[in-house]
Amino acid sequence: MATSLFFQSPTILLFLLHLTNQSHPYTSPNPSLITTTTTTTTTIIQLPRSSRPHLQPTFYVTNFNATGDGIHYDTPYIQAAVDACSAAGGGQVIFPPGTYLTATIHLKSGVVLVIEEGARVLGGTKLEDYPQEARKWYVVVAEDANDVGITGGGVIDGQGLEFVEKVDERKNVMVSWNRTGACYGDECRPRLVGFLGCRNVSVWNVTLTEPAYWCLHVVRCDNTSIHDVSIHGNFNTPNNDGIDIEDSNNTVITRCDIDTGDDAICPKTYTGPLYNLTVTNCWIRTKSSAIKLGSASWFNYKGLLFDNITIVNSHRGLGLQIRDGGNVSDVTFSNINISTRYYHPSWWGRAEPIYVTTCPRDSNSKAGSISNILFINITATSENGVFLSGSKGGVLRNLRFINMNFTYRRWTNYTGGLVDYRPGCQGLVNHSTAGIIMEHIDGLEVENMKMRWSDDRLRRWNNPLDFRPSTVNNINLLNFHSGTYKQ
Repeated sequence: MATSLFFQSPTILLFLLHLTNQSHPYTSPNPSLITTTTTTTTTIIQLPRSSRPHLQPTFYVTNFNATGDGIHYDTPYIQAAVDACSAAGGGQVIFPPGTYLTATIHLKSGVVLVIEEGARVLGGTKLEDYPQEARKWYVVVAEDANDVGITGGGVIDGQGLEFVEKVDERKNVMVSWNRTGACYGDECRPRLVGFLGCRNVSVWNVTLTEPAYWCLHVVRCDNTSIHDVSIHGNFNTPNNDGIDIEDSNNTVITRCDIDTGDDAICPKTYTGPLYNLTVTNCWIRTKSSAIKLGSASWFNYKGLLFDNITIVNSHRGLGLQIRDGGNVSDVTFSNINISTRYYHPSWWGRAEPIYVTTCPRDSNSKAGSISNILFINITATSENGVFLSGSKGGVLRNLRFINMNFTYRRWTNYTGGLVDYRPGCQGLVNHSTAGIIMEHIDGLEVENMKMRWSDDRLRRWNNPLDFRPSTVNNINLLNFHSGTYKQ
């Protein structure tokens, strides 16, 4: 039986989250114990600690004949090192400096990949580099494994630009292996790193770059820690999500920098619920949503915290996109600085700093519900307003906005005046710009909101609140201020 290497169940201690009225942008702290101190209380998030500081034994891939020359495939030698390490009860598989071209690496229980600084694991770009089952198309994948991880300060590179079929500054056209019959749809490309059905996962101090599809994928896992990870995806590549947390519980993401084309942090529920996700101290830039719940949303989300996050030049800031009948409740977004802007409408999003929506994906779907959502200490500079849109079968309930500071102005030349319901629902709809658009809501509390508008009369920045009373009930506004300013 493999010995437990360094994991303890992530302890998340959240002491009465009562926050001040100022946002605190991410400043990349170092220790494994993170504290966010406020005037009255402290929020503590403790990452898993090592129960064995010096992991033994160690297996160098070069001792198994890996060349690291970036030309010849090192797959069998890397896999031999992983297999030997797991058979020995667990330990480290070490990649010294070099470039290791590889097909899929299958990570096993008890094994931590240590990709040292100066080392690069380079994913292959051919269909035959990946398993026969499309669901296992990853450069590195662990399935049904315990006590696994990746660290070391080096890089895993998916060579995503090699999958660009046509370069387009609006949105690249990507290679799709569906033409071979290997899978269906236009997103038939390999992901970068995946953990499938695992327990006690840790990814830290590593750079993940140029995924051809999703970058870091956590599926049906329990007890996952992702910290001090840098993710870089090409800004014009679709579907290169940063971190996708799917049907997984007890997850901590902290001190991560994500700069990518598609959704940066994306919890999804395909086959089961998602509980107890904490995301703190992150920096994000994306051409899609910085944080997006959905759109895969068949099961429930509950008990999520997003705190101390900076979102820069993104197409959408905080998004809840529920389309498949799942329910969302008890979610907090706190201490977040946001800037959102328009990009080409081929990307979902219209520069909304906050986007909360429910509607059936299609005629075979039902609307889910969203309730008990708290936004506190949010500062945003955006080219469009907040969009809160429930549906007849999925009314938004008990939304709270406390200590909000919105500045609305235009600085790109993309066309405004559109509301984006995608995917499904009504698609793109012409609609005048407003500070907050509201539809199908029962219970909205706003306390201490400041909304500033550009004085550009040609842009028609003159509508703080837009709603039909027949679909919006129980609104409470306390200290709500709006007005123009000179640019």
